[in-house]
Amino acid sequence: MMVSTPQSQPTWLTIVKLLRWDKPAGRLILMIPALWALFLAARGIPPIPLLIVIILGSLATSAAGCVINDLWDRDIDKEVARTKDRPLAARSLSITTGIVITLIAMACAAVLAFYLNPLTFALAVAAVPVIVVYPLAKRFFPIPQLVLSLAWGFAVLISWSAVTANLSSATWVLWGATVSWTLGFDTVYAMSDREDDERIGINSSARFFGDYAPEAVGLFFLITTVLLVYLGVLLGLGWSYRLSLVLSAIAWLSQYRLLRQPQLPRETYALIFRQNVGIGFILLAGMIVSLLFAVG
Repeated sequence: MMVSTPQSQPTWLTIVKLLRWDKPAGRLILMIPALWALFLAARGIPPIPLLIVIILGSLATSAAGCVINDLWDRDIDKEVARTKDRPLAARSLSITTGIVITLIAMACAAVLAFYLNPLTFALAVAAVPVIVVYPLAKRFFPIPQLVLSLAWGFAVLISWSAVTANLSSATWVLWGATVSWTLGFDTVYAMSDREDDERIGINSSARFFGDYAPEAVGLFFLITTVLLVYLGVLLGLGWSYRLSLVLSAIAWLSQYRLLRQPQLPRETYALIFRQNVGIGFILLAGMIVSLLFAVG
């Protein structure tokens, strides 16, 4: 009797691991800016079908992005402690399987995109090259996390325009806050891999900023806070939003102070990343309550 190997017959569990669905924090943190934009543009509860499309679209796009990243980095990932067990790096899935799964995920995202208006559809198409290029950026660009942040920013532009069919000044303020926030938490994430990245010779914002990486993260979070304050003024958001922003700013300050401590364990960086998922949802809750119960 022939024994199947993981490569010849991949299990659903391995595919789930490839899509990172076993680690929901990374999927949720992309969905959060999309939901910020969706609720703010709708000035309340958005149309339920559109909400479903945005949620499913973010999951499909995130899945495609993860597999594309692993296809490009399969030989790099096996040299990094955090990523060496990823299915393509560990050769528990074949390259062909990875390509097929990528095409399926992108096809799902494309089908969902046809529900959107022409501007939003064009923005969704424009996001694809950024998603594809991001894994390559670490090979030639000193701050590849900036490319990822720009990809994250498309979530704001797509969701906002899906509601209004246009982009306003408030959209771009939220976009700037999202880009800066992403630079902050993804630089933290990169700090856990800094030694491996230096050994392999690939770029990251953590390497670029070096000993000043905590200060860079603190600056990115400060810029995020300032832009979100300005956004609240532009949109007339009330007390619940202001409270959520104060709580978020306190959390970001605490994270900055923690990052300044020497020789943190790798788990601390992952913890800070996960905390930012919670921060994102606190801000979302503040936005929704403010929009539904406007008592500025």
